[in-house]
Amino acid sequence: MFGKRFLIVASALAFALPIAARAQSESKLVEEWEKLAGSDANAKSLVNGLRDGKTVTLTDGKTTTTFTPQTGKMGHGSVNNALLLAQESLKQKGITNPTPDQLKTAVTGILDQRASHKGWGEIAKSMGVKLGDLRRNEKAELHARDRDRREDRAERHERSDKPEKPERPDRAARGGR
Repeated sequence: MFGKRFLIVASALAFALPIAARAQSESKLVEEWEKLAGSDANAKSLVNGLRDGKTVTLTDGKTTTTFTPQTGKMGHGSVNNALLLAQESLKQKGITNPTPDQLKTAVTGILDQRASHKGWGEIAKSMGVKLGDLRRNEKAELHARDRDRREDRAERHERSDKPEKPERPDRAARGGR
């Protein structure tokens, strides 16, 4: 009886953990790319569309544009790489706050290269950058944002000065045993 219960619980956990990890990773990607996408809804559409190989819908309230990635389904790392390179492509053109059409053009340009069997490093090299450098810059920005959030959330309290500990007395020599 105990063996059956254990097996049921273990199998339930085995199925639940990948789903929870996927949701957490997708939410991190959505949060990370919300600024580039222009809104939370655009970021969700972008991440989920790239992840599942389905239609991506981007809107700014006035215009709406859609596209379907030619690469099919992508993993979290590939989604992040594609968006990093698209962001860099926009930066090179002097665009920091892209419109839905500009974002679509940048992302599809990267995905077209990926669909033609180019590696992420090869795509980055064709843009004159290194993917590792882009990732390091991204991590540095994330750490800075997290640090700012922590500082905004709560003021740091100074620790009160502790009194110094008294010196330990020397040990008495033990008598002969």
